[in-house]
Amino acid sequence: MSPPRIIARKRDGNALTAEEMGAFVRGATDGTWADYQLSALLMAICLRGLDAEETALYTAAMTRSGTVADLSGIPGIKVDKHSTGGVGDKVSLVLAPWVAACGVPVPMISGRGLGHSGGTLDKLEAIPGFRIGLSLEEYRDQVARIGCALIGQTPELAPADRRLYALRDVTATVESIPLICGSILSKKLAAGIDALVLDVKFGRGAFMPDLPAARELATTLVRVGRAAGKQVRALLTRMDAPLGRAVGNALEVAESIAALRGAGPADLMELTRALGVEMLLLGGVAATPAEANARLDATLASGAAAAKFREVITAQGGDSRVVDDPGRLPVARSIEPVLAPRTGFVSAVDARAVAFAALRLGAGRARAEDTVDPAVGVAGLVQVGEAVTAGEPLAWLHANDLTGLPEARALLAGAFTVGEAPVQPPPLVADQIRE
Repeated sequence: MSPPRIIARKRDGNALTAEEMGAFVRGATDGTWADYQLSALLMAICLRGLDAEETALYTAAMTRSGTVADLSGIPGIKVDKHSTGGVGDKVSLVLAPWVAACGVPVPMISGRGLGHSGGTLDKLEAIPGFRIGLSLEEYRDQVARIGCALIGQTPELAPADRRLYALRDVTATVESIPLICGSILSKKLAAGIDALVLDVKFGRGAFMPDLPAARELATTLVRVGRAAGKQVRALLTRMDAPLGRAVGNALEVAESIAALRGAGPADLMELTRALGVEMLLLGGVAATPAEANARLDATLASGAAAAKFREVITAQGGDSRVVDDPGRLPVARSIEPVLAPRTGFVSAVDARAVAFAALRLGAGRARAEDTVDPAVGVAGLVQVGEAVTAGEPLAWLHANDLTGLPEARALLAGAFTVGEAPVQPPPLVADQIRE
């Protein structure tokens, strides 16, 4: 089980055994493998790949590298959702309390944003006082008590992933689908879930460039998740334009609150509902999509979805008054419009350009150690298919540090394509993997 021997076997194209995969992951966890040895095997995996059995072995070893939470004492089927990341993707903030209000326990462990993709934890921390660092015991107790928890990865859950992901980030091995699969699923499986709905995004603002690549990743995730004994489904969704009308942490929280009252942007409501239907079906509280939709409608109309978000915020130490008064969220000092250069119809909005405009204002982080400003970003985005008049706002820049404003302004102005003819945006959900 020596590191050089295992590295050489994968370098030469051999399939690794359960013992060899276990030795690799243990070495990452306990420090007995040096960074250069871990990096060498990661590169060998990236170049040679892992077959289906190896990917399942890798994911299982990663899951067992730390504590696996036991939620079996909590009644109901525990269902989580994972997104591969996008621009303006605040779905988790709407989906988790909405589904929990329908009677499905939602134990959700999320991550921070890096690069052009925003992070759920950064958005939650825009709520004054909100605590994402619950212990495993607090996490378990909260799911049992109110049916929902929104937290970050604890030190006990899949610790091997933290070390290996950091190495992948600096050794050009992030793109390997087996490694992506192990990283995503190990954290979810360690969280004690029974079922998982995946939102695998593709397009200009996503990690996966196109539908075939997204389908390959989704298929791998579903197959490996099911091999671990979990119910897993995946939606493949477009991410060429930002989701919703806001990109930036407090701005996205405010938009999420509007969505929980049934007044969110149509695209955000469409995608959140599609994922919610799958979660309710997996959670056993609805037998058909029509029944799931009716249940989602009822909790939205009654105010139960918004009330559940208020309950989660209170449980995690945040100021739940933001649900009724979003003005309590952080607000930027400078707000200025970016104006349409001509009259016509928006035919494209470059999600990546919008994301980098928000990043330049401080809404995200280019490096893991960067500080995020919760108040800044982009809001009021005109969406694909909508009419605009020359001189009217295409979007609004919310800024505190004005040094980044000129570059953000240029990026945002260049993100919009305005044509003469109206266009119909394609459906967000391009495909699904359910069975």
